[in-house]
Amino acid sequence: MAKVWVKLVFPTRLIKEPVTYEMALKFKVVPNIRRAKVTTTVGEIVLELEGSKPGLEKGLAWLKKKGVSIEPVVGDVLE
Repeated sequence: MAKVWVKLVFPTRLIKEPVTYEMALKFKVVPNIRRAKVTTTVGEIVLELEGSKPGLEKGLAWLKKKGVSIEPVVGDVLE
């Protein structure tokens, strides 16, 4: 299994949608929320994602297509 750490920034229209859950089910990816900030106007989540390499790649591509901004996380993370 592969692992990747990412910061997801959700557009306001997606804040109340279960996008992370849908991605996990659809692409068989296990999300572990490491940090989150969610308000009525901002949605940011730092996730550790685990799954097959193709599942992770397809899941992240699906998030981007929905309008989620994805940034790799380096440092400042509890392992």
